[in-house]
Amino acid sequence: MPCEQCPLRGMSGFRDFTDQELRFVSSFKRGELVAEAGSTILSEGAHSPHLYTVLSGWAFRFKTLPDGRRQILNYLLPGDLLGLQGSIMGEMEHSVEALTTVVLCVFQRDKLDSLFEGYPGLGFDVTWLAAREERMLDEHLLSVGRRTAVERAAYLLAFLHSRAEALGKISYKSLHIPVTQQHVADTLGLSIVHTNKTLRKLAERGLIQWLDRSCEIVDAEGLRALADWEKPKERKRPLI
Repeated sequence: MPCEQCPLRGMSGFRDFTDQELRFVSSFKRGELVAEAGSTILSEGAHSPHLYTVLSGWAFRFKTLPDGRRQILNYLLPGDLLGLQGSIMGEMEHSVEALTTVVLCVFQRDKLDSLFEGYPGLGFDVTWLAAREERMLDEHLLSVGRRTAVERAAYLLAFLHSRAEALGKISYKSLHIPVTQQHVADTLGLSIVHTNKTLRKLAERGLIQWLDRSCEIVDAEGLRALADWEKPKERKRPLI
């Protein structure tokens, strides 16, 4: 799909490109990739020649210990940039897995220098995206380190609801988040048994409804109040 016809560009939450920036990004793009749910998009330790922008679908970033225990670091939605760490560090220090079927725009990593040299606006956008990711990770670390289990779960689900809401994915004030209880456990640092009990408490309060392989957010405001968390005020987001 040509960048000029990108469905994300028409969304109010993303800033407009200048004509010059749009021509560069179109030349930067090398194609699109479809990743099925459960497939690995990027692997820790790999040297990927590409950067990716999520066009549609959900994914997550994670790290694993040698014994296989997994920590989910963050979730990726349309407009998010993947692989920047590999561009700066030389190799990926985390992995990325598709949570649903994901469509990705593929960009040639070796043209990143040209972006910074010739298009300072786009260079600022890349820096902004990295700073935004840092802000989200700060919030996640605070939650895992200091909130109770119920507060952690409420924060996570409120956070994901907020991110989806910014993309216009909420209909009839409800949202189905495509996560299993194992994903929640691996994000919150809890056992699967503890996670099950925790999510049941949220359901009993009428805040969520747990489905087979997804969670319906019934009361996002109630989740935010329970976690004592305010969703951030976002300006128009960059889109690479």
